[in-house]
Amino acid sequence: MKIVMGFDHAGYLLKPVLIETVRQAGHQVLDVGTDSPAPVDYPDIVQKAGRAILEKQAVRGILVCGSGVGACIAANKINGIYAGVCHDTYSAHQGVEHDDMNVLCLGSRIVGSELARELVRAFLAARFSKDERHRRRVGKIRAMESEAAGKADHDR
Repeated sequence: MKIVMGFDHAGYLLKPVLIETVRQAGHQVLDVGTDSPAPVDYPDIVQKAGRAILEKQAVRGILVCGSGVGACIAANKINGIYAGVCHDTYSAHQGVEHDDMNVLCLGSRIVGSELARELVRAFLAARFSKDERHRRRVGKIRAMESEAAGKADHDR
């Protein structure tokens, strides 16, 4: 599986650790930055990662900023991106299994490198369950997204 990975300046220190973790798990990495600890705006990194998933250059994404929250908020503004901030392994796999989450957001100021590795491994190993109740719930989320997009287009 190809994984797009994006880091802002706060997440930069975890970048080599997490890229190595993804590769060790047998996946390919598409790196969309950043390439230094110099300050960058996380929405720019998030937008590159989201575009890569929507254009099928990657199947899932991992985004790292200081808290994980900013990257998650920005990612969820992109139709077709379903991001969650996860700082525990249960959420990292359950978000995929039950909610079809396709982007994992981490806070580099919240989790250390070993926990971050565990979270990434849990996220990558998970698969959407496809049980009827999960498909139904995810379908309702997709319908909400489509309705909101239609209203936004209508308001223009």
